[in-house]
Amino acid sequence: MLKSLKSEGLYYMANIRAPKTIHWTSHARYKMNFYRLSEQKVRSVIHSPKRVEEGIAPDTVAFLQSSGSQKHPHEIWVMAADDGNKRRIISAWRYPGITTPGKPLPAEILLEIKNAV
Repeated sequence: MLKSLKSEGLYYMANIRAPKTIHWTSHARYKMNFYRLSEQKVRSVIHSPKRVEEGIAPDTVAFLQSSGSQKHPHEIWVMAADDGNKRRIISAWRYPGITTPGKPLPAEILLEIKNAV
């Protein structure tokens, strides 16, 4: 059947990956509530980030998406760790202002994340 579809000029997706199930830590839920971030917004940051960096905690990845207005910009950060077919959301926060790529986060946020992990 696939060969006949290909020969007729119809295209199909050959490699469809199964989505990773998302596990939310209690710290991530607390921070989402504190910064008024919904689950859908956090998923949006993960699926379409503006920038992806190495996380502060070992074996983690940080996703960033710009938000806010031109006058009052802020960024939404999500830290996650992949474990097989499961993605664990460790933390999510709203950073006031714009961070430069590759620069470390302020000490206050680093301390907060290290205490959570």
